[in-house]
Amino acid sequence: MVYMRDMGEAAQSRILGQELPDYGVTECRAGPPLSQRRIAIVTTSGLHKRADKSFSLGAGEYRIIPDDADANDLIMSHISSNFDRTGFQQDLNVVFPIERLRELAADVTIGSIASYHYAFMGATPPDAHQAVARDIAKLFMKDKVDGVVLAGV
Repeated sequence: MVYMRDMGEAAQSRILGQELPDYGVTECRAGPPLSQRRIAIVTTSGLHKRADKSFSLGAGEYRIIPDDADANDLIMSHISSNFDRTGFQQDLNVVFPIERLRELAADVTIGSIASYHYAFMGATPPDAHQAVARDIAKLFMKDKVDGVVLAGV
């Protein structure tokens, strides 16, 4: 892991000076109790099914991971050389906590698990995700998702 203090001035400036998208103001609304919520996972690990295309550098794109995807079919194409994949190699739940969600659903801590989950490349500039963020919101509504676990990597 590279710390900001160890980066050159140009890299620090590029990260700290980037333009961020403006999504406007969204009013916060109360939802159902957690025991009735349908939960999806959003991860920034660059995770995808083996047959899917790898992520492209800086592209605002995502991959869909079905709830019933075989863990042995999921790979990580995170492009940062500074990213340590050891945790992922030992336990998928570090970057995609699907087993934890299944446990929570089994004991009715959550209502249900979404049919689909979404993976992004964490090393992507935020403005590249503006269009796909709206796509994902529509997909959440279609799947009746009303709660999300954000697995930032």
